[in-house]
Amino acid sequence: MAPGLTTARRRPALLAFWSTTIGKKQVMAVTGLLLVLFLLAHMAGNLKIFFGPEEFDDYSGWLRTIGEPVLHSSWYLWVQRSVLLLALVLHVTAAVQLSTRDRRARPVKYAHGQRPRASFATHTMRWGGATLAVYVLWHILDLTVGVANQDFRAGHPYHNVVADFQVWWVNLIYLVALLMLGLHINHGFWSAAQTLGITSATRDRALRATGTVLAVVITGGFMIVPIAVMAGWVA
Repeated sequence: MAPGLTTARRRPALLAFWSTTIGKKQVMAVTGLLLVLFLLAHMAGNLKIFFGPEEFDDYSGWLRTIGEPVLHSSWYLWVQRSVLLLALVLHVTAAVQLSTRDRRARPVKYAHGQRPRASFATHTMRWGGATLAVYVLWHILDLTVGVANQDFRAGHPYHNVVADFQVWWVNLIYLVALLMLGLHINHGFWSAAQTLGITSATRDRALRATGTVLAVVITGGFMIVPIAVMAGWVA
């Protein structure tokens, strides 16, 4: 038996799966859908800000008690953060590696700089993903850790959100990132379904429509909070 075949057979199954293009695409699809589910839950929680500071702060405090008494205070949050961080790292890593493979497989540029026809969302997937990765870091520093929020008060999330979105350039960063997120979800949802083998000729339109609805709902649901603060509806 050839040495190369022996080495390949001894390779761990997960690493072998990850090394393939379809493996990376499936990891991207699953982690992307997981992140979308989190965004829906996070968006719903954010909308509690319209019920006033007491209910919003109580909701934030409740998140730290999930799993008690089996789990200690905030353990659930740290488990959730760890899972989301792992999903994000896998998602981004797979995207970068797939993009690198694609460029290596097509070293010669298209004649006259032309590319195959694709939607605007497709063209912005790469830069949109990079923008979102930077924004996630900013969001953590801003509203979770508080080092980027000049008026941050630990244990007072309602105050922190209102104080944050009274600064125009913070709103600009947030709204631009959300537009990128919407484009990412709009294209990414259908792409994930296609990768996982869910699509078909009859389901294609429905899945594309679902991706668009998800993108609009999530983007609009998050956008309404800074808009409400700027408009004075939440203060």
